[in-house]
Amino acid sequence: MDQEISGVLLKIYERLLEKYGPQRWWPAEERFEVIVGAILTQSAAWTNVEKALNNLKAAGKLSPGGLRSLSEAELAALVRPSGYYNVKARKLRAFARWFGREYDDNLDRLFDNDVQPLRRQLLAVYGIGEETADSIILYAGNKPVFVIDAYTRRIVDRLGLTPPDRSYAGYQRLFTSDLPPDAKLFNEYHALLVRHGKETCRKRPRCESCSLAPSCPCANA
Repeated sequence: MDQEISGVLLKIYERLLEKYGPQRWWPAEERFEVIVGAILTQSAAWTNVEKALNNLKAAGKLSPGGLRSLSEAELAALVRPSGYYNVKARKLRAFARWFGREYDDNLDRLFDNDVQPLRRQLLAVYGIGEETADSIILYAGNKPVFVIDAYTRRIVDRLGLTPPDRSYAGYQRLFTSDLPPDAKLFNEYHALLVRHGKETCRKRPRCESCSLAPSCPCANA
């Protein structure tokens, strides 16, 4: 652990937490809903994901068996508000089939796996990439893995913390190598970065209202 980088990352976290307060992510009633939401939120605004989740709940299909009982066309119609609905229906059906076959729909058995074996299994399922897998592991499994998304990359880059390896893994190591492996910390930190990226550190940043501006090269350019 690089103590200097660790201190910088913790200071960023403290400033964001002071500004925005606890985010209490993930907004879901139970763990399987988190998994479905993680798949549906790919290239979608959360407000539209909520509409799709509400459709599944109203139809009584927000469960592994419920998803498997639907045809692809039926499922696509229910998740239509989330966009790319035909592809997302295939992804949800693929996950539900895999989960039933490998774990008999038992979430406790699924999350008994350690982080890396669990991650490898999820990445082998159709439609689940690194960000989605890590969202499932962190928010549904409550295991310490840091989720990297476009907001996180943007904020890290503007703060001058871009890792030498600009891959997903490179950005992830910035956090996992220099912060304690704490699921609660990773959960709150990622949620705060998303909030900051949406409201302040936008594509056209609002540096005048940014709590990170005093130490941000972008704000002081």
